[in-house]
Amino acid sequence: MQLTYAIGRAAPINVGVDRHGTGKLDEARLAAALPRVFDLAPAGIVAALDPTRPIFARTSAYGHFGRDDLASTWEQTPRIDDLRRACA
Repeated sequence: MQLTYAIGRAAPINVGVDRHGTGKLDEARLAAALPRVFDLAPAGIVAALDPTRPIFARTSAYGHFGRDDLASTWEQTPRIDDLRRACA
């Protein structure tokens, strides 16, 4: 996902999705649905992902993708049903 911001605007001026040919849904349709489901303002992203928690030392070894021992907010998908509905 690509988010493009402009100075003085909280919402992104562009949302892009490139799944490198691996997706079943049209990328433009998914990109249009994302701002309807997620608050993509910087403050909204911080509120949703809570990156201020001191958990990053544990991700410095072996990364973070696919690990279930970290409780990473960015690995959770609580809004997947909302996103599916927005893409329908």
